[in-house]
Amino acid sequence: MTDRLGRADLHIHTLASDGTAGIPEILRHVEEQTELDVIAITDHERVDAAVAARAIAWDMGLRFEVVVGEEITTLGGHLLALWIEHPIRPFRSLRSTIAEVHDQGGIAIPAHPLVPYPLCAQGFVLRRLLADADPRYHFDAVEAFNPTALGRPLHGRVVEFARELGIATVGNSDAHTLAAIGVGWTTFQGRTAADLRSAIEARTTHHHGSFHGTVGQLGVFGQQLRKYGRDARANLGGALRRDGTGRDLGYPGGRHRPPRFHETRAAAVPRPGVPGQDPGDGSSA
Repeated sequence: MTDRLGRADLHIHTLASDGTAGIPEILRHVEEQTELDVIAITDHERVDAAVAARAIAWDMGLRFEVVVGEEITTLGGHLLALWIEHPIRPFRSLRSTIAEVHDQGGIAIPAHPLVPYPLCAQGFVLRRLLADADPRYHFDAVEAFNPTALGRPLHGRVVEFARELGIATVGNSDAHTLAAIGVGWTTFQGRTAADLRSAIEARTTHHHGSFHGTVGQLGVFGQQLRKYGRDARANLGGALRRDGTGRDLGYPGGRHRPPRFHETRAAAVPRPGVPGQDPGDGSSA
């Protein structure tokens, strides 16, 4: 093993929200096509796919770790909640949401901040939170690199904001496709999820990445529209058949209603380098 820094991508979406790839596909891609040591699954308003990903990666003995996360919609912008176990109720103040993340023992990171858009936390709000006497309301880092249209315009301003306030920075992909995973990343001393968390808390992480082109992002939007169409047809079909199925959430058992992680089918997920195995229910769209 070399002495290189660890690499993490802490903002990845799956079929369970607005991503276009399922958990088995994502795990295989990270294992075979990236140098990432830690990833976080951060679907919008849910953690079920992230919990399944962690269990499958552990069972398969993959070389990287999966952190359970969620991208929460707050009244003050999107917030990444990492190292949590249960979903956090959306559409409340950024302040109270950060506190609930901390109450679960998690880390709170505003996603694509400072952009003048309702989904992004604004500088004056973040400054006010850091000035609060109670550290329960302090966020733990900022997403200083996000390669999407939301993250690109004010990247330099976010970096300067973090430097001015002494905040830890992370770089993430905000990936909605397999190809985007690892386009933005964080480096840290060590290789494990525990090492990464320690580095965030010590404010010793560094952000990296390359921005998407406009044409590529339009292609992703097209893939998402096709996914939404499949989702609607699957939900309607399940309702008409009354067979307890619905849209594919991207993990074994994710077509059940209510969805539940199906560990016996997860055991059939193909392992990297072992062709011809049954991928199990919910492995693809």
